[in-house]
Amino acid sequence: MTRLRKLTVVGSKLGASYRGVRVVFCSMIFSVIGRMTSGILGVALFAAAGISAFAQDDAAFRYNRLLGRGINLGNALDAPREGAWGVTLKADYFRLIRKAGFNSVRIPIRWSTHASTAAPYDIETGFFQRVDWAIGQALSRNLAAVINIHHYVEMNQDPVQNLPRLVELWKQIALRYRNQPKSLMFELLNEPHDQLDDERWQEVFPTLLKAIRDSNPDRIILIGPAYLNTVDRLDKIQLPPQDRRIIGTFHYYKPLQFTHQGAFWLNDSAPWRGTRWVGTPQERKELRNDFERAATWSKQNHRPLYLGEFGAYREANMEDRALWTRAVAREAEKWGFSWSYWEFCSEFGAYDAAARQWRQPLLNALLDKE
Repeated sequence: MTRLRKLTVVGSKLGASYRGVRVVFCSMIFSVIGRMTSGILGVALFAAAGISAFAQDDAAFRYNRLLGRGINLGNALDAPREGAWGVTLKADYFRLIRKAGFNSVRIPIRWSTHASTAAPYDIETGFFQRVDWAIGQALSRNLAAVINIHHYVEMNQDPVQNLPRLVELWKQIALRYRNQPKSLMFELLNEPHDQLDDERWQEVFPTLLKAIRDSNPDRIILIGPAYLNTVDRLDKIQLPPQDRRIIGTFHYYKPLQFTHQGAFWLNDSAPWRGTRWVGTPQERKELRNDFERAATWSKQNHRPLYLGEFGAYREANMEDRALWTRAVAREAEKWGFSWSYWEFCSEFGAYDAAARQWRQPLLNALLDKE
């Protein structure tokens, strides 16, 4: 989620119908083998032609299942300075998340305010250590973790000028965490937008991918489309076919008038206060159609998908927030998407840090409890 949204229409989703993909692919393989009359030669040809690619595909889908149900630790390390937006990470937060039944955390990180602005763009040692701590808190509790580059405002405003710095940031991050378990995953950039449009993002992200692959050839990397990771732009992104350790990602905040009503950082959102989402047939159809379109992309491209953000702002009616949250989470799971709710304990929070308790309607909605 970005506080810089100024679009009138936002929200999307990606989907991965991994079950369908694998069943079809396996059926094709066994059909081919069945027609081969020389058994040994047939197995050898199969191994040479398909096993490597199949194993790589399987790894991406397997790690996507590991992400499962997750939650964003937002407004902490992605703030200009941790605590500036009211959230300072605590070890107990990771314990609570795991105990509640979540499988993963997404840790948004604003590296750009903790690195020099001149080459070689060194990241502050103290900030690196803080991120080390957060990653360790997650992995030590068997929570898979996604770290990203979040709120790099200048990159969206001037991609040409800032690309060299972004590349060097990723080189440092990738090198530092190259020996971490594969349950730590990298997401290239949160919500590309503004001057970082479809065409420019398509030019940029392969350079970032290479910067990581030089030290992390097998790391799972998450990549989403431009225009704030909206599903409507998913078909504009062309992922490298030879790199099968990629998970697609998208964010979903439709309808924006409901999810962002009264959001102080979004222009003209005050009149949206009081907007309801009650799960009418039309509302559910729009949700279903969006996710079905994402699932079609996933199947056609043989890519698993991660719903990296979805949530409704605190000014919405709690009953409606819970109903919408449940509908989105279940729709994601229906198509085999992993997901991460935005967010833990701030403006969209499922947890009330002041009261030290979960907001039970949201927690129940997320984890499919009554």
